[in-house]
Amino acid sequence: MTRGRTLLFAIAGGAAVGNLYWAQPLLGTVGADLDVSPASTGLLITVTQIGYALGVFFVVPLGDRVDRRRVVPLIMLLSAVALAASAAAPTFPLLLVALTLVGLTTVAGQMLTPLAGDLASDAERGRVLGTVASGLILGILVSRAVSGLIADALGWRAVYVVAAVLLVVLAALMSRAVPSLPPRAAAPYRQLLWSVLTTVARRRQVRVTLVIGASVMAVFTVFWTGLTFLLTAEPYGFEPALIGLVSLVGVVGALAAQRAGRLFDRGLSVPAIGAGLALTLVSLVVAGVGGRSLVVVLVAVALLSVGIQSTQVLLQTRMLSLDPEARSRLNTAFVVGNFVGGSIGSALAGAAWPVGGWPALMVVAAVLIGVAGIVWAVHRRRGLVDAS
Repeated sequence: MTRGRTLLFAIAGGAAVGNLYWAQPLLGTVGADLDVSPASTGLLITVTQIGYALGVFFVVPLGDRVDRRRVVPLIMLLSAVALAASAAAPTFPLLLVALTLVGLTTVAGQMLTPLAGDLASDAERGRVLGTVASGLILGILVSRAVSGLIADALGWRAVYVVAAVLLVVLAALMSRAVPSLPPRAAAPYRQLLWSVLTTVARRRQVRVTLVIGASVMAVFTVFWTGLTFLLTAEPYGFEPALIGLVSLVGVVGALAAQRAGRLFDRGLSVPAIGAGLALTLVSLVVAGVGGRSLVVVLVAVALLSVGIQSTQVLLQTRMLSLDPEARSRLNTAFVVGNFVGGSIGSALAGAAWPVGGWPALMVVAAVLIGVAGIVWAVHRRRGLVDAS
């Protein structure tokens, strides 16, 4: 993994993952345009994440079997088609279908991550994966910010047109940049999928990592979906562009994630995961207490981003280090678990907001991060022992 290839993997992965989050700052705008309630617009995030989880489960394991130089650009082109369909959707139900297809096809980043792990040496794997992961995180943050700006200037449908064009360009670049490697798994496709499930069933380390990762991802989605509701309501009343710009505070999380990979290389991932969970809990308390102060909310966003993104990078790096022969399948299990958690989080956000607003969302998120902390505390010596 040269520095140039690492950077390109980070950019391409960020552009792909960013497709999952274009809609977050647009919930109010889309709801007003298509005449649906705030609780219903939360489904835009939910169906995209469910589609993504399905795409990761059924497509990403092929990275252990097929030539990723051909598959990655093809998947990016299919995602561009789904994005164009989202831009053209005339009704809310059709938009839900189109965004489900966006989620299903926007898995290129999760094929590039295990490929980066394959190409990196043992001594630099944490650093390389941290850099690629930070690119994915930046893609999430930038997609939110750019989404609001484009929507304010050209309307929400233009956001998906721009995203489709970007993926076509990146597909052309990746067709040249992705190296060809011999496939590792000669098993039939059905057996390849089944091995994802058997890996989870047989290895405690995998199960513990999945529970922590899914809980953390649920917190992430509860917070950011709820933040859109908070900033569009009184006393803020922000337009989509401003909501998107708020997410840029999370850049500190991307920088922390890049550094977190080096902690893995130094054998400090287990205590660092615990520290990340504790920092996330602190950020939720700060946000819940100071929800009516923009300064306090921004501080909470920064703290939460550092805590969650560092934790997720360390969890993913540990997962990909368990079995070099099955990195794509291990990554499949990790990402599916995360986005099942994320879809649960977005559904909880839509349900809790009408009941208790922002404070209720922070209570829900605190309970979820508490679950992750308990699992980490119980298994930090027994269940997290086969990686750095």
